[in-house]
Amino acid sequence: MALPKANRLKSRKDFQAVFRGGIRRNGSYLTLRALKPLSSRKPSLDTATQTTQPIDSLSSIRIGISISTKVSKRAVVRNRIKRQITSALYSLLPKLSPGWRLVFIVKPTAAESKCVSPQFLQELEQLLAQAEVFDGNS
Repeated sequence: MALPKANRLKSRKDFQAVFRGGIRRNGSYLTLRALKPLSSRKPSLDTATQTTQPIDSLSSIRIGISISTKVSKRAVVRNRIKRQITSALYSLLPKLSPGWRLVFIVKPTAAESKCVSPQFLQELEQLLAQAEVFDGNS
């Protein structure tokens, strides 16, 4: 099950913004890079000169998944892992605070250990809780 289009990070610019300004949390299979919404971040001189984002991009959470050929040379394996992560995220989507931009980076250990969906779900919950992305920080 794919994520809704409104909840996907698509452009290179969006990914780079998360990598530059986001926080990092590590797990055994995944690394989370999370960028707080503009209203939660401390104002700086750079953000004062930039234009603000449209309201719809602030209200919805945006998620991207990065999986390189270092994880597996076979696209079938990479796509299977991506589908498992997406289905786990789909169940967590209503619990997440709006406005966050998240990138999940898959580590090579995910393919080596034959990681399955419940393990991805558990690790996703841990990483999101560490980054305080859940609605109400629970």
